[in-house]
Amino acid sequence: MKKNIFSIVMPIVMFALISASCITPPEKEPETEIPAPQAERPDLSAGLSGPIARADDARKRAVDFESPDYFPSEWEEAERQYAAAGNMPRNTASDIQQAAASYSTAADAYDELFKKTIPLYAQAREDEVMAVRDELIATGFAYSIPEYFQNADKIALEAYDQYEAGKYYEAKDTAAKALNEYQTLMTGAKVYLARQEIVDRGFWKYDSDNFDKADEVTINAINEYEAGNKEAAVTYAEEALLRYNLVLTNGWPAYSADRRNSAVLERELALSERANIASRDSFREAEAIYNQAEEVFSSNNFQNAAILYMDAEAIFAITRQETEEKRLRAIETIRLAEEKIEESDETAIEAERIIEGGSR
Repeated sequence: MKKNIFSIVMPIVMFALISASCITPPEKEPETEIPAPQAERPDLSAGLSGPIARADDARKRAVDFESPDYFPSEWEEAERQYAAAGNMPRNTASDIQQAAASYSTAADAYDELFKKTIPLYAQAREDEVMAVRDELIATGFAYSIPEYFQNADKIALEAYDQYEAGKYYEAKDTAAKALNEYQTLMTGAKVYLARQEIVDRGFWKYDSDNFDKADEVTINAINEYEAGNKEAAVTYAEEALLRYNLVLTNGWPAYSADRRNSAVLERELALSERANIASRDSFREAEAIYNQAEEVFSSNNFQNAAILYMDAEAIFAITRQETEEKRLRAIETIRLAEEKIEESDETAIEAERIIEGGSR
């Protein structure tokens, strides 16, 4: 019995031992290596911030005062230096040092351009301001608004003082302000001159609606300007100028037609008084101008036609006057001749009487 049990148990035990010896133990997971902390590398590019900022500021200043326009070839060279500095390596302290030197070179180039540009730029702005100022004076309108004109002059002088003090950006802004002030006044002058021409020529009767509306808008412009609302004032003034110009545009054809009618009438009167014979040279001159006016009028150049018609009308009137003067001189000559004839007759009669009396 024991033998049988043993014979059964032993194979089981042996199988268990063999199985245990065949089982592969689980692999041990490799330990993760934690790298040793490294020392932080210094930021070498930080040493470029100053030179880059200086170069950028110098470049912007040169651009703001139009150096590229005044010195294009030198500007291109400065730009080349600036680009080269930006493309230089920055891996080592030596690289950074060389890049910084390149940026400084570019900044020096921009600064040199600026120094050469600023007198030219200032002179150009002065010329620009003075051109508008002179134009304003030429209109005669400046003398009608002395307080506003003097204020614009004050701003212009302030810009000059700022330039002399080296405050170039302030001078730049102040000069622009002075220019704007003169230009605003110049717009007002154009409005004034357009209205004056309309009144002088009587054009208002040809387009009274636009003329009345323009007057209304002009008053708004004046009120806004005096209130310090320059933009609104300019807007109103430009509308008024547009309407006045419409009156002028619409008025010239009608005005030219009126002038033509007057010239035609004066010509007919001259012909009826035979001025074409009595004052032939003057009449021919008037006739030539009149024919030229007719050609210009037919081409719709009404303004020039009106001027020519007025010239022709004036000369036709002169021919009539000359003819009248000649007629009066002729009458006087005839009268004197008749008086002499009468005197001669009386003298002859007296002589005859004396002769007859003496023969007795």
